Amino acid sequence: MGTNSKEKIVRDLLQLAGITVDGDQPFDIHVHNKNLYQRILAQGSLGLGESYIDGWWDCEQLDDFINRVLRTDLPSQIKGNTKLFWHLLRARLFNLQNKKRAYQVGEQHYDIGNDLYEAMLDRRMNYTCAYWKNAKTLDQAQENKLELVCQKIGLLPGMSVLELGCGFGSFAGYAAAKYNVHVTGVTVSKKQVEWANAKYKDLPVDIRLEDYRNVTGQYDRVISIGVMEHVGYKNYRTYMEVVDRTLKPDGLAFVHTIGGNINAGIADPWTIKYIFPNGSLPSIAQLARAMEGMFIVEDLHNFGPDYDPTLLAWYENFNNAWPELKKKYSERFYRMWRYYLLSSAGGFRSRHNQLWQIVMNRLHKDQPVCRVS
Repeated sequence: MGTNSKEKIVRDLLQLAGITVDGDQPFDIHVHNKNLYQRILAQGSLGLGESYIDGWWDCEQLDDFINRVLRTDLPSQIKGNTKLFWHLLRARLFNLQNKKRAYQVGEQHYDIGNDLYEAMLDRRMNYTCAYWKNAKTLDQAQENKLELVCQKIGLLPGMSVLELGCGFGSFAGYAAAKYNVHVTGVTVSKKQVEWANAKYKDLPVDIRLEDYRNVTGQYDRVISIGVMEHVGYKNYRTYMEVVDRTLKPDGLAFVHTIGGNINAGIADPWTIKYIFPNGSLPSIAQLARAMEGMFIVEDLHNFGPDYDPTLLAWYENFNNAWPELKKKYSERFYRMWRYYLLSSAGGFRSRHNQLWQIVMNRLHKDQPVCRVS
């Protein structure tokens, strides 16, 4: 197949989404290297993202471009992606999220530099979806999210809480200060442990560098806010068994996670390579199967559309801080991070990805949990 025919195929596919190459709409792409068309056809989303980092194309409203691509389901029309096949094969043959690999995402992503996250995130350093109901700022939307979690799990003074994947300790600090509970959090990021323990040294908060599978003890509440994306489908049952082992008989469990519409097994190959190594988005079916015989779902709340404005707020903060950040980070990093944040926003805007909060109760408990929203 010649270069011109490959270009025509890609142009025709993009036209299905209303996107014109070198057009004048803000979501149109501008091509700087004609090899882009071959790269997209051969490598799919991985080639699209890598070629953006390489400066082969640009787009003013990258988030809307991705939104339109996903709404039209263009990725399914590009066949023969051998690199994607290899990613899928590895995910099926190996446990990519085993204990030996658990700290890889911490080292590659979360330990990049706290200066980056301090510039990009809200004042509490929440690195998960905010809740924008009745909120106008990122700080307020993230505090809304923390309060929503606390109310959904019915926190009371004196309770003990285990947080699996605690990030920078935003929930731990908020819950300990407002609800007078003791929070034990584990994370695979050294930088997050350092930041959180320094920030909350005067509160009943204990943040540890530890894989979720190694936790001990029993707690009134066991939660996770944004760790399930790193657990992997081969380990969902193990995760639920850890929750079952560490949750007191009358306790409640809670999961906040990005989710996919199908049982994909792995995340997008570009995201795995450049942002979240070994990432995997669960489906509702996979999570439901994992909790069978241990837990029932008391409440399932999807507010995936709220991730769109969250990601745009992060991008605005990152972009505004770039004049200072570029003293440490390269222009290639800027393009990579821009693509990550804006393509993710497009993924949620298109409803390709979801955000679920799930309240789980033990089987055979008499008192149901009411929805808080």
